[in-house]
Amino acid sequence: MLTLTTFNVNLINILGHTERKTMSQEQRTARLTLLIDPDKKKAFEALCREEDVTPSQKVRQFIRDYVEARLGPDWKENLDGRAPDNS
Repeated sequence: MLTLTTFNVNLINILGHTERKTMSQEQRTARLTLLIDPDKKKAFEALCREEDVTPSQKVRQFIRDYVEARLGPDWKENLDGRAPDNS
């Protein structure tokens, strides 16, 4: 099985480049696994197709919107995961 990193290295080699400029998948992303009702999954995938986005793109958008709504646009400054004190 090819990992994303292996694929990138192979593609770079095919294109004649010797430098490895890509960051490994583990350094760029974290995996989130969730359980969902199969009928909801099917409906969600159909809706994503209508918007021409992948389910992963849509979930990332939902998470980004939720985090920013709860922690504000400066959420990275609040990485401890607590909502800012708005009092």
